[in-house]
Amino acid sequence: MVCVPLGAQTTHRDSVLARARYLKSIYRIDEATEQLSALVRPGAMDEGVLSELADCHFQSGDLEGAAGTYFMLSARQPENILYQIRLMQVYYRLKAFPQSIQAGLAVLQRDSIPAVVSYIGDGFGQMGQADSALWYYRRSLAMKPRNETTLSKAMGILLGKGDFDGAISLAEPFLSEDPDNVTIAPLKGLALYSKGDYEPAVKVFQRQEDIGNDSYPIHYYLGQSYWHTQVIYRAEQELLAAWQTDSSDVNLAYSIAAVKAEAYRPFEKDVKLWLDKALEMLEPDHAVLSRIHQQYGLAYYKRQDSWDQAIGHYMQAYKYNPKFISALSTIAYCYQQKKDYKQAVEWYEKYLKVAKPGSKGYEFAEANLAYIKSELFMEEAR
Repeated sequence: MVCVPLGAQTTHRDSVLARARYLKSIYRIDEATEQLSALVRPGAMDEGVLSELADCHFQSGDLEGAAGTYFMLSARQPENILYQIRLMQVYYRLKAFPQSIQAGLAVLQRDSIPAVVSYIGDGFGQMGQADSALWYYRRSLAMKPRNETTLSKAMGILLGKGDFDGAISLAEPFLSEDPDNVTIAPLKGLALYSKGDYEPAVKVFQRQEDIGNDSYPIHYYLGQSYWHTQVIYRAEQELLAAWQTDSSDVNLAYSIAAVKAEAYRPFEKDVKLWLDKALEMLEPDHAVLSRIHQQYGLAYYKRQDSWDQAIGHYMQAYKYNPKFISALSTIAYCYQQKKDYKQAVEWYEKYLKVAKPGSKGYEFAEANLAYIKSELFMEEAR
């Protein structure tokens, strides 16, 4: 039996560890994992090696491996909150929400971190415990009031519960400093609309449009608000603008027909056209299926950790409704987040072929496409 001097073992270990860290830094995660795994010895606890190995598992998507390794590290080093935070994140991605919450609470026993508090709220939200989720979102906002992501989640819960005044009240401090915020202001507008305060809702949505927010919800709810305040010609304009963005909503088609009728448009040439569209959409057709897949896709998209599921549903949504061209850009963006740049390029190019030049969606796709191509160039240069 040949005995390797301790100093030589240490030198070898440090050399392999440095090499693995380098490989990880250039996204050659599998090679880094292989080298680190070779350093693991049964019964031994090398924290430096296991920490790097756990991070490799995390980055490569081996969530089971990451969970096991971070659990072992956190048990051995309970004072190291990084391990508990990683464990919280891994459990969340594994949809093990009770365990994710437990890991998050362990972190809070040592340090009050707003992002961790919000993460716990997300866990309760995923379990359908809206009241608990809202409690943690409020606690996070008390520590970090300017977090629009957490605020939007809290407002979403209040809107879902029908507490429109509560949603508005929660938004006011934020909007007093950033009145034109494109995430929070529309949610306030939705709360106003939902409680029947249509004139204030018009002001919110009109301001969003004036500053360049031309998204579907802005046009839709601005049109509906104008309709309720009897500004029929503006209602018609806004609802038609919403239709240009997404022509798969049967309620929108009906609303356009009704508004045109109130504006005394010719029935046969104008109103009937939109009623026919609504009837066609009510039949068991692809539009309904598209809308269902859009909602699935949107839910997975918002989670920021389920890109494959989002891609699948948006592909189905586009398949059933080829007019829903923004799906192409969304699919491309999901691939971009997965760092599957070749697929991202393909889908962005598909979108640019059918999108309107000069629109915000077109400019967004162009900018991202240029960025991805530069990243691919750099990867090939290596």
